[in-house]
Amino acid sequence: MRLPKYQIIRNKLKSEIISGKFESGDRFYTEAELVHLYQVSSITVIRALNELVQEGYLVRYQGKGTFISRSRKGRLVEFSDLEVYPLEKEKVTVLSIDKGDDPKILQLLELTAKDHYYCIRRIRSVNGTPFIYHKTYLNSHLVNTNLPKNAYSSIYNRIKVDFGIHMSEEPYEETNEILYPAPKEVATLLDLPSNDPIVKQVKLTRSSFNDKPLEYIITHKRWDYYKFKVKG
Repeated sequence: MRLPKYQIIRNKLKSEIISGKFESGDRFYTEAELVHLYQVSSITVIRALNELVQEGYLVRYQGKGTFISRSRKGRLVEFSDLEVYPLEKEKVTVLSIDKGDDPKILQLLELTAKDHYYCIRRIRSVNGTPFIYHKTYLNSHLVNTNLPKNAYSSIYNRIKVDFGIHMSEEPYEETNEILYPAPKEVATLLDLPSNDPIVKQVKLTRSSFNDKPLEYIITHKRWDYYKFKVKG
């Protein structure tokens, strides 16, 4: 799927902002600079900038210019899922990438009955112990079936490389709950005793461009690997 020019520019500019190239309050590129840099019309540039303003990355002052926002709207409270092990020891195994058309999942992804999605099943392990089981459902246009399975060990990196979309920066809703006991299939995959609890996380990520669902993911995490922090 080919993205509109203004969205391509918006994604590239967003990447620069996220990378830390600019500090909060810094003056951003002028419209003229962006027109020259990307060889596009001023209308295209303005539309890209307006998207970033709406997302809270930029602020524009009449007669002064465009600046990096000092605060991101909608980020008043920080909820952090902490890892209790060294990240460099983590291993991700892609179990399968399957085409699907379950009506419930199609509805969650706002797809029609004629559409399909892909379900990517992954296991995360550390020091030989499996502790997270992911089932990620993606719109079919976000998956390149010509690539080997292990190309999706990091789904977010794959989508960033292929489409310039930073999934971790897109708006999402997530719920966390404790299941007791853990579902039998999940307990087997994560080597859990049959009477142990498990953490279930359900997340729906939407596009900040058009509000369409990008990802629906169900994650099961061993209770002894779960820790979180809340900051206000």
